[in-house]
Amino acid sequence: MAKSGSVQRRVIILFTTFLVVGIIGYFVSLIARGYRFDIDKFRFFPNGILVAKSDPDGASIYVNGDLKAATNTNIKLSPNSYNIEVKKEGYITWKKRLTIKEEEVTQITAQLFKTAPSLSPITFDGAENPVVSNDFDKIAYTNNQELWVMSVSSLPIGFPNSPKKIADGITENSIYRFSPDGQELLLETDLGAYLLSTNEFTSQAQRINIVNKRAETLKTWGLEKQKKEEAELKNLPPEIIDLLKRRTKTFFFSPDGTMVMYQALEDSTVEGDLIPKLPGSSTQKEDRDIKIGKKYVYDIKEDRNYYVGEENSSLYWMPTSRHLIESSDGKIVIMDYDGTNRQTVFSGNYIAPHAYPYINASKLLILTNLGSDSQAPNLYSLSIK
Repeated sequence: MAKSGSVQRRVIILFTTFLVVGIIGYFVSLIARGYRFDIDKFRFFPNGILVAKSDPDGASIYVNGDLKAATNTNIKLSPNSYNIEVKKEGYITWKKRLTIKEEEVTQITAQLFKTAPSLSPITFDGAENPVVSNDFDKIAYTNNQELWVMSVSSLPIGFPNSPKKIADGITENSIYRFSPDGQELLLETDLGAYLLSTNEFTSQAQRINIVNKRAETLKTWGLEKQKKEEAELKNLPPEIIDLLKRRTKTFFFSPDGTMVMYQALEDSTVEGDLIPKLPGSSTQKEDRDIKIGKKYVYDIKEDRNYYVGEENSSLYWMPTSRHLIESSDGKIVIMDYDGTNRQTVFSGNYIAPHAYPYINASKLLILTNLGSDSQAPNLYSLSIK
């Protein structure tokens, strides 16, 4: 009997242990999923989790005006809509209204830009007719009948990043355009058409006139661009492929290929529920009724469509693939890809729309004469981060 009672006690202890561990594990799982315990009502309530980061780091997070924490942290919030602000001294405040859902993680990375960006001259003797390559990696311009090319990137100290002269004898009415890969320029003058390398100098005497092959060259470049677009389009829903091919005037994929900005060619509707909804996807207001001439961004991963600008707005992708730059007379604005959080990073005299992002998104290259009508415009580096 004693032995039987001992076995029963061990069974009861083992069962109790499993029960206690199971209960504790259940409560831990609730807390991990964002639930909070209300002492007054003695029950768990579901929360959502806000994961907030910033670039640069060390910014303060405000929720409905109240300081909650610093960036690079998780904040548990009850399901609701909140005004979120990310602030750091010397930087423009990042603002957005977010909807927090129960048991879902909402992630933000606030890109903060300086309130007082600094200007540094890149050219000194003038820069006329700047033209940017398709990937925004290079920019070409003329000065004193010379053609120059520079890389729009921030290289480590010790590496050359200054403009490079690639041709001379450039007439006033010359035009030039980059090849799809940015390695060549097609220069057209009154005397003919010439292919130039963007990496070395070719004198006027060395240039070979390819005017008879001009049309063929442009056709080849067009086919290369088309091939690249087809590769980018192939993984999209058929409805979006049809939209971009037949009902848009122009479209441009983000650098990482996860989004596409386009201008509507006609009034139309972007069909909904093209892919299963993802947990934690954006809660920002979208616009699937598109209007002729206006510009939109389609988020490929989340199947969401956002209005971002009017017909005449000059919009480019930032290298982050999460932001757009809008250049207009006297003002440069950087906005989130969904059209929210518009931050004016520069307000002053410059020649619109010539404002191009550096590869690392820390600077912009702008064309300005600093308000002096008697001075030729030059290219300046505008440090925004």
